[in-house]
Amino acid sequence: MSEPLYTSRVRVERIDGPIRHAYVAPFTAPIRFGVHGAVKQFYGVEPKEELPTTLDHMVAAVGS
Repeated sequence: MSEPLYTSRVRVERIDGPIRHAYVAPFTAPIRFGVHGAVKQFYGVEPKEELPTTLDHMVAAVGS
């Protein structure tokens, strides 16, 4: 088996309730995500700020 070509280095930090920051090395700015719309209704939460969900980020990545 060959060696991996790339290893993603990511750290996720919980900020407040469903709001999280993901830090992807070597970048210093966080990727912010949380809940909105039907997802917040499903989980029964009302975040201080509506943000894209992790699912939104995954769909965007696959669609690019």
